[in-house]
Amino acid sequence: MPTVTPELVVDGGYPQWRRLALQSLSHHWPPESLNWVSRLPSAPAALQLPLDTPAETAGSAAMPASVRPRISRDLAALLQDAALFRSADRWAFLYKVLWRWQQGDRSVASPADQDGARLAAMAKAVRRAKHDMIAYVRFRSRGAASPPEYLAWYEPEHDVLPYAAGHFADRMGKSTWCIGTPQGAALWDGQALRLTDTPADAAAWQADTRDDAIEPLWLTYYQSIFNPARLNTTALEQRMPVRFWKGLPEGELIPQMIADARNGAQRTGQASGVGIMAGKPIAVEAHIAQPQRPVPTSLDQCRRCELWRDATQAVPGSGPASARIVVIGEQPGDHEDLAGLPFIGPAGQVLDEALRRAGVARDSLYLTNAVKHFKWEPRGKRRLHKTPAQREVEACAHWLDAELARLRPAVIVTLGATALRAVLGKDAALKDHLGQAIPLEQGWLVATWHPSYALRSGDASAHEACVRDIAHALGRAASLARDGGA
Repeated sequence: MPTVTPELVVDGGYPQWRRLALQSLSHHWPPESLNWVSRLPSAPAALQLPLDTPAETAGSAAMPASVRPRISRDLAALLQDAALFRSADRWAFLYKVLWRWQQGDRSVASPADQDGARLAAMAKAVRRAKHDMIAYVRFRSRGAASPPEYLAWYEPEHDVLPYAAGHFADRMGKSTWCIGTPQGAALWDGQALRLTDTPADAAAWQADTRDDAIEPLWLTYYQSIFNPARLNTTALEQRMPVRFWKGLPEGELIPQMIADARNGAQRTGQASGVGIMAGKPIAVEAHIAQPQRPVPTSLDQCRRCELWRDATQAVPGSGPASARIVVIGEQPGDHEDLAGLPFIGPAGQVLDEALRRAGVARDSLYLTNAVKHFKWEPRGKRRLHKTPAQREVEACAHWLDAELARLRPAVIVTLGATALRAVLGKDAALKDHLGQAIPLEQGWLVATWHPSYALRSGDASAHEACVRDIAHALGRAASLARDGGA
């Protein structure tokens, strides 16, 4: 250990720190015995020199092989990125990491280790800063007459200027440019890249680009593509943090555009500039200008109410065209909605039992519903029946009336209150007509329980009574259809 604490000055970035760190390791100087002094890096060469490659310097060349550290590629990449992290103790910390590795402590490279976690966080922050600088640097033209042609001002969070400068040098060809920052500048003359650690003057930088003729075009375009209706301020500030706005030409427009959107433009879905644009009159006949909406020609196209949105399909009636008896239920159930056929679920099984008792063949009947789409509400993974509203029954009356007009049945059997009201009107009550034969203008109507009422019965006796009543009503309907008398 040295008797006097050495002061190690790093003003050449990562390569110089590496050389000094290797020399310190060769002297077996522990981290706490050294005083590292940081200055801004001035060269980009720091980015590609791996620690496990011997350097062409006197200090490292003379180092014994037993002292020279060989580290993993992952740790080397972390050290190189972390070297760009702005922190007063970054060089001391990086040496501490390297010292622990040299002593055989491999956990220092693990995020589970305290130093390893800090190293990973520093490297991650630098990688983010590299991305941000490449994304948010905006070059402004100052003309080819006085190079550089383009100027940009940026305030990076970490020392990533050399990295970003190399990126732009590779992509901008022979166009000359200069990027200024509070910590230095990068100049590309079309052939060579030069970096300096002399701080740039932001005011002078921006004043030198006031005559950029392209920028107003860009700002006009930026405003024209802004859609207030899709504004998401939270996402905007996450993807383009507010601290970058002052370096962007469009940054001066963003607050006003957000304010306009919140003050009403968001409801109209267009920028104010679009609304005041002069329109162009087009001669057109009035009937052509009206929206063309196709008239439903089949049940599948019906949009008379909202039930079609949540149903799988419309369920039409089923049965022979010569049927003398039409049985009308309330609406399709879950099974019927999936299969597209009426009365095939649990209620259909109760109906089959009642038909068997009445001695009526199912295939001699026409089965349909007052409402053609399944109305339901979710309950866990199940779809439970929900009674249709009167307006939905009335909307579907068009299809039920068409069925009855086409079939001209001798007897109509209504199952439940909804089916009864669909035929007799909204004031009809099931309790007043239950089991009765009601004369119509053409034929008869017999009202009874809906089979699902039997399924909801509390005990076996109530279930049996309901099935018996349905069977009696079906038997009476068959008798009426056969002889036309009550």
